[in-house]
Amino acid sequence: MTEFNKRAAAGGILFLAVIGVGSFITGHLSGYEAKHLIKVSIAGLNTLCNTIVLASATILALLLTVLGLSSNTSSKLQKAHYINIMHIARVDTVVFIVSLLCFVLFNLPVTESDNIPEHWFDTIYYITLIISSILSAALIVVVLMLYGMVTNIIKYVGLGKTKHLVAEDDSDKSEEKND
Repeated sequence: MTEFNKRAAAGGILFLAVIGVGSFITGHLSGYEAKHLIKVSIAGLNTLCNTIVLASATILALLLTVLGLSSNTSSKLQKAHYINIMHIARVDTVVFIVSLLCFVLFNLPVTESDNIPEHWFDTIYYITLIISSILSAALIVVVLMLYGMVTNIIKYVGLGKTKHLVAEDDSDKSEEKND
């Protein structure tokens, strides 16, 4: 795991910790209060999932652009650069799929159902809170991973720093051995 990926994961964990503390401060809800909060927050949850789906799709498209830029460079880039792109794409795809699944699940009319016991609504409320927090944290991780990759590309393309991105050329190695 690269330094940027570790920072990205730390950012996501920090976000989850803040949300966890906020949830702990609010205390335990009764079934009726939770049912009311679910009714009130369901539109926001759907909007959140929709936004994460759109952001994830956009990030995947941006990764294609980065891949095109990477392949058009005159230098051979390190394998780690392409592995980093694959990691970002993998995490982003999982976030996309889970967000879309949650978007569909959050559209189920749970609060209108007579088959769900009243005491289950507090559990349902906390599950929706946990899911939305994890999805938001995962998107933060993806964006921070993307930031790290973009920073490396800017250092290479704009500033000419090749240390972190360009692979050593085999011909350079053979010249060093001959000297």
